[in-house]
Amino acid sequence: MFRACDILQKARLDKEIEIVEISKKTKIPEKYLQAIEQQDKSAFPQEPYCSLIVKDYANYLGLNGDYVLSLFYRDFEIKHKIVDKKKYSMSVTPQITFFVVSSFLVLAFISYLGLEYYKFNRPPPLKVEWPELSEKMEISGITEPEANVRVNDDLVIVDSSGKFKTKVSLNNDKKIIIEAKSPIGKISKLEKTY
Repeated sequence: MFRACDILQKARLDKEIEIVEISKKTKIPEKYLQAIEQQDKSAFPQEPYCSLIVKDYANYLGLNGDYVLSLFYRDFEIKHKIVDKKKYSMSVTPQITFFVVSSFLVLAFISYLGLEYYKFNRPPPLKVEWPELSEKMEISGITEPEANVRVNDDLVIVDSSGKFKTKVSLNNDKKIIIEAKSPIGKISKLEKTY
């Protein structure tokens, strides 16, 4: 069974290259190259540097660095060091702050547009104070200021606060019909029979 250190040493000797020369070319300290060839585990550098040195050394000698490294792991039972991912706690950074604030502003703007669209497309609200039965009754109520109000098909003036008031006589069927029409044509309708 071939050992990684023996393969590296044999390849270096076959190419007649000195450790000093390899150290200069690869910038790997001589002591580590010698420790690897002599299989002196106590002189190995810490991981992950040891693995990188073995791989670079093998590649420099024209060998398959990954294969030699896997043999090296096997020979010395070096376990791949798995870097523990830190459990990041939530911290406020400028990026997170920007994201949260801009998301909130976009959501608020979309909500505002949706509300305005709903208000524009709905029929106007209509509240009426129905009077007691009499010959000339005064009907008053409130709606949107832009709405047109008709009481039994008669147009009624709406003030700037949306209030309206008019006197009405009962017709033959004793019904009062009040309609509020928005500028886009949506109609709210209330009626009462006496």
